[in-house]
Amino acid sequence: MIIVTGGAGFIGSAIVWKLNQLGKTNIIIVDELGKDEKWKNLVGLKYEDFVNKLEFIEQILDDVVPYNIEAIIHMGANSSTTEKDAEHLLDNNFHYTKELAKYCVEKNIRFIYASSAATYGDGALGFNDDENKLETLRPLNMYGYSKHLFDLWAKRNHISDRITGIKYFNVYGPNEYHKGDMRSVVHKAFEQIRDTGKVRLFKSLNPKYKDGEQMRDFVYIKDAVDMTLYFLDKPTVNGIFNVGSGKARTWNDLVIALFNAMDKPVNIEYIDLPLHLWEKYQYFTEANLNKIKTTGYNQTMTSIENGINDYVKNYLLKEMYLGY
Repeated sequence: MIIVTGGAGFIGSAIVWKLNQLGKTNIIIVDELGKDEKWKNLVGLKYEDFVNKLEFIEQILDDVVPYNIEAIIHMGANSSTTEKDAEHLLDNNFHYTKELAKYCVEKNIRFIYASSAATYGDGALGFNDDENKLETLRPLNMYGYSKHLFDLWAKRNHISDRITGIKYFNVYGPNEYHKGDMRSVVHKAFEQIRDTGKVRLFKSLNPKYKDGEQMRDFVYIKDAVDMTLYFLDKPTVNGIFNVGSGKARTWNDLVIALFNAMDKPVNIEYIDLPLHLWEKYQYFTEANLNKIKTTGYNQTMTSIENGINDYVKNYLLKEMYLGY
């Protein structure tokens, strides 16, 4: 049995979708549906059962899990970069992950978990997924810090070589619709273009970057899932790995691709960066993919243009989900 925590969420549901494509349905989804509409991500997916995340962690702690577990793919977390409740983030993102990791290591179960590129902070030290440099990283928000804490804990407790952590960069694609303000800029900009015919982007306060020329590593969800599941059948390939496109692109590139996919004229308005973001804004991110490539991963990454074209024409315009 494969456990996918956060299996109703964005990346988690996409992982279940891909597992289904690979012929795997022996899946238990662990999540908490709440009051948003992420339940829609589950429609059309094939899995054995759904278990509430609190019930599942009790089973883990009491060692009464009623399944023969092959792997736990742990995507469950509060992924809000603006969450202010530090105790909640520690409990949900750090302590919960610790208990799952300890259980998997003890039972010799494959454990793949979501870390985050947010652990890199402002990127001043680069974006190299080298465990030897973990202690030098300085996340800019509590979400990033909660993920960083587990990476450090795993290293301190000498289990990093028995589990796999994934540092996701800016993932976009279908099944993110429920994420509110944490949706990708692609989805937000799509709605802006649809409703107003234009996109609003933040002006740059950094003289090295013109307005709209700030750069990010944007990775399509289908690539992110392929890279994640690459590790499922490689139990001896462990540690922390970046998952991104490996190529930084500008916000202008992103929205121009979106206008083109929607067959609309390019219309960009640059607005002031809010004061509360001045000290936390990242002007450049780019995943260093050398590490995952040295393990044998050699798939071609989807360009922004192709990824957005697929997302818009096959999902957003049709109001479709992965798995439908």
